[in-house]
Amino acid sequence: MSEHRTCPHCSIELDSWIGPPESMWGEIFVCNNNECTYYLSSNDCLTEQGAKESLAFRYAVDPMNDNKPFNLLSWMPPSIREKAREYMDSIDSTP
Repeated sequence: MSEHRTCPHCSIELDSWIGPPESMWGEIFVCNNNECTYYLSSNDCLTEQGAKESLAFRYAVDPMNDNKPFNLLSWMPPSIREKAREYMDSIDSTP
């Protein structure tokens, strides 16, 4: 029976993903939830550091490295960038 891994930010089960051969990652587990607060908030953080607006981080763990979490750079489509802006605006307006 395989172990279920969940995202600590949205509680959704992580998806198995095989990295490209040149990465030497093998299987990793990734949060592919486009509503995940980690994913939505990472776009703002990256653009503040000068990254392209179309990039964001997804939460991921590497089972070959003691299941340590890491930021998996990911593309963020324009429709989701708008959701990300709305999410960040809602955080900024919270007292």
